[in-house]
This record gives sequence, C-alpha cells and structure tokens, in this order.
Amino acid sequence: MEQIFARTGRIPIFAAGNDDVDIEMLDSAKFKLLIKHDDEEREYAYKEKAEKVLADAKDKNYTIVSMKTHWKEMFKTRMI
Repeated sequence: MEQIFARTGRIPIFAAGNDDVDIEMLDSAKFKLLIKHDDEEREYAYKEKAEKVLADAKDKNYTIVSMKTHWKEMFKTRMI
C-alpha cells in the first residue's frame, strides 16, 4: 500500500490480491478482490502464504473469486 500511495499520492479505490502480502493493500481499498487459487488444472492451486488473507476475507468484506468455480463462468473456453 505504501508503494501505491508513494507512486500515485492516493489510496486505491480498487485492489486485487491473492496472498497474505496483499492484506494491507486490500484493507485500504474501497473494493477488495481476493483471487483464490484453488484450480490445479488451470494454474497450480495453493494456500501456502495465503492462509491469513483467506481466513479473514469474509470478516473484512473482501469479494472472493475462486479460480475453480467462478472462472468457469468468466472464461467459457478452456484456458491454456
């Protein structure tokens, strides 16, 4: 978050992240999008280094997008 503010002089309105290092950035934004890497077929699935952000996501009002569930709706064709 500090890097975003230093570069733009603004706090982000929208932030997207996928692991624990993104918590500060997500917390500072008005709209928070968390990508949950849970589809080992499209990209490797992982929870390592994302345990805290996943555990706190609902309490912190993050919008959670599951690669396994939601990306099937967004990308109707098979991703390579």
